[in-house]
Amino acid sequence: MKKNVYELKYRYHTGSVAWVLHRLSGLALILYLVLHIWVISNLNNPAGFNKVMAFLNEPLFKLLELGLWGVIIYHAINGLRVILVDFFGGSKNQKKLFWGVVVVGIVVFIAGAVPFIGNLK
Repeated sequence: MKKNVYELKYRYHTGSVAWVLHRLSGLALILYLVLHIWVISNLNNPAGFNKVMAFLNEPLFKLLELGLWGVIIYHAINGLRVILVDFFGGSKNQKKLFWGVVVVGIVVFIAGAVPFIGNLK
């Protein structure tokens, strides 16, 4: 009996999840860069600067900065994993490498988040 093509289910594997997360984190970093350049280019008078700085010091924005920290860490460390997998025969151990990325990423995130949270006003 033939299966209908539309009834096939895609099964997620560690490598495909890492691939999707890497692409999404890259898109998030591009979006951040565009917004960052836009904000900086619109700071041409003292009143505008003070208004933007007041917004950037709000708790919601601080939470977004922590999220940015996590995105940067994941993208950077997973990029190293991709290099290991692609150029140094790491494909045999790519699942272990991914979970290593997760563990190292959590440790680095906490190491950066603790001082950041401690400096909140």
